[in-house]
Amino acid sequence: MQSFVYASQRKTGSYLWLAQRDTFGLLPESLVELLGELRFVMEVTLDAARKLPIEDIAQVRSHLRTQGWHLQLPPPENLAMANHPGYGTRTHDADTP
Repeated sequence: MQSFVYASQRKTGSYLWLAQRDTFGLLPESLVELLGELRFVMEVTLDAARKLPIEDIAQVRSHLRTQGWHLQLPPPENLAMANHPGYGTRTHDADTP
């Protein structure tokens, strides 16, 4: 199964997967407004053996078959980490000089 992935320019870390390239007309208007402008990222073949780093491949394939799209949001822990004062700084172990 081919899929086409787009990154939201408004919602960092959010990706829209489509079953057919550039078929934005099938999206709910509220989703279009939420995501804003979309940038094409890649074309991916989704076979049952493929592993995805964040999403459950069976769920992505199911959504693409039934509704033609799948929304991937950033993992909650990434959002929480970004608000942490030490985010992006190197931590030091007590044993490290």
